[in-house]
Amino acid sequence: MAWALKLPLADEVIESGLVQDFDASLSGIGQELGAGAYSMSDVLALPIFKQEESSLPLDNENEILPFQYVLCAATSPAVKLHDETLTYLNQGQSYEIRMLDNRKLGELPEINGKLVKSIFRVVFHDRRLQYTEHQQLEGWRWNRPGDRILDIDIPMSVGIIDPRANPTQLNTVEFLWDPAKRTSVFIQVHCISTEFTMRKHGGEKGVPFRVQIDTFKENENGEYTEHLHSASCQIKVFKPKGADRKQKTDREKMEKRTPHEKEKYQPSYETTILTECSPWPEITYVNNSPSPGFNSSHSSFFLGEGNGSPNHQPEPPPPVTDNLLPTTTPQEAQQWLHRNRFSTFTRLFTNFSGADLLKLTRDDVIQICGPADGIRLFNALKGRMVRPRLTIYVCQESLQLREQQQQPPQPQPQQKQEDGDSDGTFFVYHAIYLEELTAAELTEKIAQLFSISPHQISQIYKQGPTGIHVLISDEMIQNFQEEACFILDTMKAESSDSYHVILK
Repeated sequence: MAWALKLPLADEVIESGLVQDFDASLSGIGQELGAGAYSMSDVLALPIFKQEESSLPLDNENEILPFQYVLCAATSPAVKLHDETLTYLNQGQSYEIRMLDNRKLGELPEINGKLVKSIFRVVFHDRRLQYTEHQQLEGWRWNRPGDRILDIDIPMSVGIIDPRANPTQLNTVEFLWDPAKRTSVFIQVHCISTEFTMRKHGGEKGVPFRVQIDTFKENENGEYTEHLHSASCQIKVFKPKGADRKQKTDREKMEKRTPHEKEKYQPSYETTILTECSPWPEITYVNNSPSPGFNSSHSSFFLGEGNGSPNHQPEPPPPVTDNLLPTTTPQEAQQWLHRNRFSTFTRLFTNFSGADLLKLTRDDVIQICGPADGIRLFNALKGRMVRPRLTIYVCQESLQLREQQQQPPQPQPQQKQEDGDSDGTFFVYHAIYLEELTAAELTEKIAQLFSISPHQISQIYKQGPTGIHVLISDEMIQNFQEEACFILDTMKAESSDSYHVILK
């Protein structure tokens, strides 16, 4: 049985009027909140939500950093919303970086009235180039003798004290400044991004760099070693006026995009705010090749006349190990990641100590860092070394043994001595690890073992049957047995001051 509610005619008219009024009010609200009024993506793209938000650390969104550095150069408009800003610079042009003091009242009172030190660096952003950064910079130095990668324009700078540029660090400058006073430093970058590209046929994309600033305060000994703040930004450097052309090209490309596509990109800002990052690790590069104009000392390879042998066996320097320990603090772990070329993952492992990283399994690391970097990080955590292709052991023939061989034999008990010969002579062998299996590599290894120049070794021979001397070749080294043992003897070359080495 169906029921129907009958309303009087007057009530029906009133009800229809109320419905129309309610619909009209709803339609008005829809017009006010329409896309034509304002877009949420435009709101999120405002500097207060984009630039300043990205500069805050991940663990505390509301923390105000003690310092802020502003590069007075516009950012590119062709950068997506959630990507890091990119700024184009002209080669050799002076750009201002404002050093701002953002401390709250009472924050860091120990630096009130005192100076702080800031270190500026231009480093590679590309992880592939970070692996070979020292070689890349040395190649640039060779092609541009006398030039620097980074300089300070001192006449234009304001508030900087004692600016310095280390001649051996072309990409680094430093100075002192007072946070309570206005400070602006003008920097010049003299290398261009295309100088470090793999193929140079014209039209290739240049590699991005990073401008990083690390600020330190004085310790109790008066040294500026206590870290306060670090920040960086991504840049590309073009030939003079090339940055302006690139900025114009990016702006024209964005103007051709639809409004929907433009929402995926952040607008161009008039200045670039450097975002907080981990402090740059202090790395001392060791250059094994002698510097130009430097003569290696010959005294460590003292040779007697004739077929004499060295009477002193210097110990080679111990290999430098950089293994992560369980007692490593989170800050030391961050520096270890930088030193071992894992800078990209420092934010992921911000609060990880050495023990935390060492507990990660192989699958954990691969899942976090991806297959390639994950395997490399896992091997680095476990301290796994690459096994050499060939290992041989060498020992110098001592003068004591030579004198014993020249004396007539005397009867003595035939008792084998541990770590020596039957006559009680003690031998010390050194391991030589070969990768290329060439005579040139063996020459360098022997020279390195005795702290001499490879040019002092004329030839290397192997003593063959009936005492003949066979010239060492690449093919002979490739047929050496693994862990073969040799005694080294030396013989002065007749035509020069070099020596021949004989493997017995």
